[in-house]
Amino acid sequence: MKRMRTFDAIVVGAGPAGSSAALAMARAGLDVALVERGSFPGEKNMFGGVLHRLTALEEYLPQFWDKAPLERHIVKKNLTFLTQDSAFNVNYDSGQSDQPPYNGYTIFRPKFDRWLAQEAVNAGATLLTHSTVDNVIREKGRVVGVVLLRDGSELRAPVVIAADGVLSFTAQKAGLRAPRFNPSQVAVGIKALIDMPKETIDERFGLVRDQGASNEIVGCTEGVRGGSFLYTNYDSLSLGMVLHLSSLSESGRTPYDLLNAFMEQPQIAKLLRGGRLLEYSAHLVPEGGYGMMPQLIDDGIMVAGDAAGFCIVTGLNLEGINLAVQSGVLAGKAAVQAHERNDFSKQGLAVYRTMLNDSFVLKDLELYRKTPKMLHNDRIYNRYPELVCSVMDEIYRIDGAPKQAMSRMLLRKVRENIGVKNMLADLYSGWRAL
Repeated sequence: MKRMRTFDAIVVGAGPAGSSAALAMARAGLDVALVERGSFPGEKNMFGGVLHRLTALEEYLPQFWDKAPLERHIVKKNLTFLTQDSAFNVNYDSGQSDQPPYNGYTIFRPKFDRWLAQEAVNAGATLLTHSTVDNVIREKGRVVGVVLLRDGSELRAPVVIAADGVLSFTAQKAGLRAPRFNPSQVAVGIKALIDMPKETIDERFGLVRDQGASNEIVGCTEGVRGGSFLYTNYDSLSLGMVLHLSSLSESGRTPYDLLNAFMEQPQIAKLLRGGRLLEYSAHLVPEGGYGMMPQLIDDGIMVAGDAAGFCIVTGLNLEGINLAVQSGVLAGKAAVQAHERNDFSKQGLAVYRTMLNDSFVLKDLELYRKTPKMLHNDRIYNRYPELVCSVMDEIYRIDGAPKQAMSRMLLRKVRENIGVKNMLADLYSGWRAL
């Protein structure tokens, strides 16, 4: 006989979106099941990057930065154009005060996810680990629970929130997303964790106390569409690449080959000197933005976080956790309102979409809806880094030859590397997208 447990709500996935939803509902007095396939929340996450300010979380956990397992707060942001032997850096120092809340922090997802899930448990949620969802349960057309793969047991509730990542099996089984994803809308993120003493990091990156730096890098992906990153943790560096899956597949290269070659680039190698490789890891990233959102609501179910495609990639910045937390909190609030009205139909849960529309989540996704298409321009990843570094090399080279007027030199370099018509088209495309 199958085991069955009933709850007021079920959340599938104990990442930032799922745990935030569970926290919001538990604080409102709902009996919530938070279902996680790993042995602990965050076990299967490789993210070691920037956590942007979480205003939605501050509502439930004021001054959470005093308790959360954060690494460093970001005060330096860099954009680098990289070729095989040179680099051009644009640096922005935020000039932040030393008083939180800060605009961004570096974190490790296994630590952060575990902490956030525990906060949901402290509020009254029930965390079920080692629990993979095998199917959803529908009765009279409405989702009323899930079936667990481990023993076929059933968890039942009038509302389910799917927050189980970019490949969301729960949303797929509920018919809210296609069985297959579009490779052009997904990227693979690969990261190397480099052990390095705090004192070395502080000196090398010009930091003090718990200050941190982030670096977004364009170039050295050997023609594969994508970019690289370098983030400072307290006593380690997170170095990695985010590569468009379709482009990577067409190239025949492996992500680890590209990452290893990237680590040997002279300017990058200087930053890593003396460090010790601790681990490699990889994970899929939703990059399609607004255009890859599945159906967000149906009778008895909502979709949040990466499962909903809530990720913004502009080439200058990458946002995901802040959108996940915001959408999770809003899904939790929608579930609370549905309980108050005893209406778990698609119409009853429509308030979730309304709240998303009013929040920065869908406003920003709508704003940058053309960016994913712009980022499929191969010239961004090879021609433009070569152009920028070539121009800077000619500006600073002193070899006894007469200089050419700056305007003529720039025009010549554009013709050699990009083509005038191509550059004008790219500028127009970038202007529209950003």
